[in-house]
Amino acid sequence: MRKKGLFMLAFMAVALAASAQYTTLEIGDKAPYTTYKMENTNGKMLSFDDVKKDNGTLVIFSCNTCPFVLAWENRYPKVAQLASENNVGLMLVNSNQMKRDGDDSMDAMKKHASDHNYNWPYLVDVDSKLANAYGAMTTPHVFLFDKNNKLVYLGAIDDNYKDASQVKDFYLKDALESLASGKAIAENITRATGCSIKRMK
Repeated sequence: MRKKGLFMLAFMAVALAASAQYTTLEIGDKAPYTTYKMENTNGKMLSFDDVKKDNGTLVIFSCNTCPFVLAWENRYPKVAQLASENNVGLMLVNSNQMKRDGDDSMDAMKKHASDHNYNWPYLVDVDSKLANAYGAMTTPHVFLFDKNNKLVYLGAIDDNYKDASQVKDFYLKDALESLASGKAIAENITRATGCSIKRMK
């Protein structure tokens, strides 16, 4: 148990070190590269504008093997359901360019999407272009935009990656529901916890 905790802390330290290199979007900033096309696991090319719905767009930077993603991943279907119910488009983006010939290849992404029954876009971000523009730092890292493409929520899915049954604050759920109802999001910035995005050096 202690080894697992140290392993997670090591991943977090790497992610924090990477944060010094890029500037993360701030609340109120407009989404960049909304027409930038990325390949989906089904072979189609999609952009932010393609997945956008009437109330906005949810972008989650993710991957295939990060322990934090794997811990949170059983909540992705609920996130997708909430996005759909609140008329918000959803896309997962894999920006791990350094691992593109291995764990995060398109073939590996297709298998991962199939194994986990993804029914939402899972896109390849070539050369981490979108991640760099967003200043995305971790997998997962959540960016929620309103209908005007302005960032309204930034951070984590909820407050407990280890155990869904122990979640006390479902930040993203609250943000999606507030956005759809036209209310201010009470907690619009939370700490993104995860593995660093593997950009090319």
